[in-house]
Amino acid sequence: MMICQHFLIEPTKEQEEKLFYTLYLCRKLYNYTLDQRIKHYKEYGKGLTYEEQQNMLPKYKKEHPEYKAVQSQILQDVLRRLDRAYKNFFDKRAKYPKFKDKYHYTSITLPQSEAKRNFGKEGYVYIKNIGHIKIKAHRNFDPTKVKTINIKYHAGKWYINLSIEVEEEKEKTVIREKAIGIDKGINSIAATSDGELYSNPRWLQKSEKKLKKAQRQLSRKKKGSKNREKQKKRLAKLHEKVANQRRDYLHKISYNIVKHNDIICVEDLQVKNMMKNHKLAKSIANAGWGMLDKYLQYKAEREGKIFIKVNPAYTSQRCSGCGRIVEKDLSVRVHKCECGLEIDRDVNAAINVLYEGLRQLGITA
Repeated sequence: MMICQHFLIEPTKEQEEKLFYTLYLCRKLYNYTLDQRIKHYKEYGKGLTYEEQQNMLPKYKKEHPEYKAVQSQILQDVLRRLDRAYKNFFDKRAKYPKFKDKYHYTSITLPQSEAKRNFGKEGYVYIKNIGHIKIKAHRNFDPTKVKTINIKYHAGKWYINLSIEVEEEKEKTVIREKAIGIDKGINSIAATSDGELYSNPRWLQKSEKKLKKAQRQLSRKKKGSKNREKQKKRLAKLHEKVANQRRDYLHKISYNIVKHNDIICVEDLQVKNMMKNHKLAKSIANAGWGMLDKYLQYKAEREGKIFIKVNPAYTSQRCSGCGRIVEKDLSVRVHKCECGLEIDRDVNAAINVLYEGLRQLGITA
């Protein structure tokens, strides 16, 4: 199983200049190969493949000697990145690939490199022609298990994402009492069948005034000016703070749930389709339902526990006590049934999610 660990890195001034130059050359190659594909299609009626462009790469490097300063694997990843963009377009997952400017090409990827963690909270990553870059490694990682390294520039800082292969725990004996159902919502990001409600801190809404003010200040700055560049960094830092708050909170929720349960049942919500509702899109995106599912799944797999998604149909309307359908709109927050059950509607839904998950696993509720 692959997991990703995210760290801050601290390149020296000289290393930072080399990283910026590498990004510039990678962006230039990306735009060149995109233009090459467009022209080839217009002339011959078919596009170029990754393999064909890879075979053309040595000739391009000979014609542009400045590319000797860039590791070959970084350049090959540029071609793979463009190939993925085309595949996403043809699979209708994204729009047609666009030419990149410096604001939209901010990372490089190395399929093989050297990353190590020393004693304490420091480590390093070695990149050919750039050197050993300091990593602020706040948690352990096994350098022998690192498969790919991604270095990204964002909001005035440099980050490293390590894709690490970890072994899954051997399957454990499932204890029925440690199964849980989870209902995702907007008022509560997650409600569990145990009756626990994880509140929604609404990070984006709390920061909205600051973000709008920063965005207005940016729009007033002259394009291409240094002041505009500075304001872009300020705005990016505000967005980064909101994203970090969301990730941290969801990691804590998922860790707590996986730690205390052996079976985790969640709703299989079609988040992309739900985002088409413009009245709820911002709230859904801010809640991070998809991110929570991802964190729960990889933590469960890592610990040898069971993670299962169930059909969300009628989980909110069905009574978890007697099975009767009790229709109610979103404004009704308490489930009341003729059978006498009175319970929070999200907890009622979480219990139904648990029952459906156990049914799929063939376990009697």
